[in-house]
Amino acid sequence: MLNNNPIYRFYYGWWKNIDKTIFLFILLLFSLGLFFSLASTSLIASDKLETNTYFFFFKHLAYIFLGFTILIFFSSLSEKNLFKLSFFLFFISLIFLILVPLIGTEINGAKRWLNLPFIPRFQPIELVKPFTIIILSMILGSEKNVHVYYKYFLSFLAIVPVSFLLMLQPDIGQTLLIFLSWITLVFISGISLIVFLTFFSISLVSLIYMVFYISKFEYIKNRIFSFFNPDTGTHGAQVAKSIDGISSGGFFGKGIGEGTLKYRGSETHTDFIISVISEEFGVVIIILILIMFLSFIYSVFKKVYLEESEKIKLILVGSITLIAVQALIHVGVNIRLFPTTGMTLPFLSYGGSSIIGVSILSGIILNLTKRKVN
Repeated sequence: MLNNNPIYRFYYGWWKNIDKTIFLFILLLFSLGLFFSLASTSLIASDKLETNTYFFFFKHLAYIFLGFTILIFFSSLSEKNLFKLSFFLFFISLIFLILVPLIGTEINGAKRWLNLPFIPRFQPIELVKPFTIIILSMILGSEKNVHVYYKYFLSFLAIVPVSFLLMLQPDIGQTLLIFLSWITLVFISGISLIVFLTFFSISLVSLIYMVFYISKFEYIKNRIFSFFNPDTGTHGAQVAKSIDGISSGGFFGKGIGEGTLKYRGSETHTDFIISVISEEFGVVIIILILIMFLSFIYSVFKKVYLEESEKIKLILVGSITLIAVQALIHVGVNIRLFPTTGMTLPFLSYGGSSIIGVSILSGIILNLTKRKVN
């Protein structure tokens, strides 16, 4: 009788087998994002949008509920079904990405969002990224008897359409994230160091040429100039406000709701959330958040070390690399280590697309790190 009980089946089919440590870090990071949405960004809605004080909080809560549903779904699939579904969803999300330059919504000079009648506005790239990692890992980790450089070539062809469509938006930040994830997967798959460095150098020169000599990417050049000369451009001013917020918060912060950065800057609840948190809660909380991210990353790499399948190793490394590099870029932008990129902080930033994207990645990680049951 117990075998027919859905709670019993859920416990023995999912909860008992997932890695509890990894799940705990995911839960804590999402919970922190929800708390900071309530404590630090909800007041923006009432002042700037003239709506309910808890507008952001309830939307954030809805996104997290949807995200956790997606996380449980992906983590409960069999490996075979996960790979099949990912292959299908890669092409579906790629179609959405193709639609962006054609019918996408333009915000601040960039077309990165789709606003379809049956779906709320979203960024297709957040859906594309997780499935791109699986496609690349399936190619590079294939056990078919083909030359290794043929695999590298096929994996490169897989990221070409994604990168091309991102550059049309234009979105160099996400393009770099995809490219760096691919480079990481190729590097750990055993490529010759000389070949790797040669290709990396050619890619770097090509990127510099595009940024400085192709007019479509002039906004990136302006951001770079603004980075080196903060007195010029709005992006330099935004980062200056961010640093000022972190400095004024000090080690222990001004207190909940006492910060002013969320009113003075733009996109503070997404691209500059770490500065808003630091101003109100102090650098000590930022250190704890970073320790939590590092512990989460370490927990996944422990599983990678024990994994025998090359394909699963690559998927886990690629997934955690996406999360880690995006978090690094977000923090780096906020403390002026990097030019502004419009990159959210995984788990903590407000935004439906970002939450759903990291939920898919988390579901994939939980799926491939769970206890194997024969």
